[in-house]
Amino acid sequence: MKVTKPIQVTIVEDAEGIRVNLAKLINAADGFRCLETYPDAESALEGIPRHPPDVALMDINLPRMNGIDCVRQLRAEMPRLPILMLTVYDDGEQLFKSLMAGANGYLLKRTPNPKLLDCIREVLSGGAPMSRQIARKVVNYFHRLNQTPATEKLAPEVSNLTAREQEILANLAKGYASKEIANALGISSETVRNHMRNIYEKLHVHSRTEALLKYLGK
Repeated sequence: MKVTKPIQVTIVEDAEGIRVNLAKLINAADGFRCLETYPDAESALEGIPRHPPDVALMDINLPRMNGIDCVRQLRAEMPRLPILMLTVYDDGEQLFKSLMAGANGYLLKRTPNPKLLDCIREVLSGGAPMSRQIARKVVNYFHRLNQTPATEKLAPEVSNLTAREQEILANLAKGYASKEIANALGISSETVRNHMRNIYEKLHVHSRTEALLKYLGK
């Protein structure tokens, strides 16, 4: 019988109680293992490159260096590391800064435990997990940065996408999650992820946020 390697997760969180509970949750879940925990950005920047996880969970409100700057430095050194922000902040500015720093997804700490585990799996498979409410905040924030409608400012690269790829990108810009797009278009979530990989390649981007910025003309 083939033995599946557990998903190794590293946690960067300054609140000891939250850090310990997250580690317990991950270690108790089938197919998961908490690799390391760090109470601050400085120790994370030193330890994560030496002990790379499959996925990193990152708080924003860390002492001294914040989580956003930590993500930016980790992304420069480890461009393929999936990083999920796990925070209490749900305002557009923190969302925008986190995702532009290189975070692959953005979740609130009140996310139910089963959903959190699903999102860790999703980001590891190339997704960009965030709730519909969070996704809409991101899109609305982008729209506020633009003074003209998105349809008038589409990047030239968007015209190189297939009709299906443009359809998926348009749905992302409305704030829909990957599973919702799959259901709406009658295709599988894996097909949506494959299309997203093609979109990233054609637009020369590495995340959903960068793809949306291209779509919105930023």
